[in-house]
Amino acid sequence: MLVFWKQKLVILAVPKTGTTALAEVLGPQADIVVNDPPELKHAPLFRYNRFFRPMFEKACKEDGMETMAIMREPVSWLSSWYRYRRRDFIKGKRTSTEHVSFDEFLMEYCKEDRKPFANVGSQAKFLEPRPNGTKVNHLFRYEDQESILGFLEDRLDRKIALERRNVSPKMELAPSAEVLAHLHDVRRDEFELYQSIP
Repeated sequence: MLVFWKQKLVILAVPKTGTTALAEVLGPQADIVVNDPPELKHAPLFRYNRFFRPMFEKACKEDGMETMAIMREPVSWLSSWYRYRRRDFIKGKRTSTEHVSFDEFLMEYCKEDRKPFANVGSQAKFLEPRPNGTKVNHLFRYEDQESILGFLEDRLDRKIALERRNVSPKMELAPSAEVLAHLHDVRRDEFELYQSIP
């Protein structure tokens, strides 16, 4: 999470959406940088609403902060998680996808009570608006880097050149039509939210 006080902008760090690269470039300009623990670095909207927003409003007397976040196409997002969890340093752990096919990973992700290797959260849940009206003010598709950088360059009044960071190993992954249809049906909220982004 990055906070830019004068620009009244908070960048929420949705995992696997390029926020590590953003943090590396923009961190020196940010007024608050949350790198650890992961629960705060990747604080979803509900955690921002519960802890950070009240701090800004009550302690700092600022209620005009806006939030920004990036969402990745759901299959691409899950593919990134699958590939990330095949890295050598995860081998042998319960979160490793070393001995699991992509189809098996997706089917497990569709369950409510998932095995550790497929327990990667939910972008839709991360970004879900709160009952008090708190929502993500500026939501971008990960695939639309031009709009992301254009918004940030305008808001922060600077040029931004990103380098890729925390990149998952490359693999050709193609889910079966049956599994893909099941994923679309069970995790409909993920796809509907992504499609709703202009």
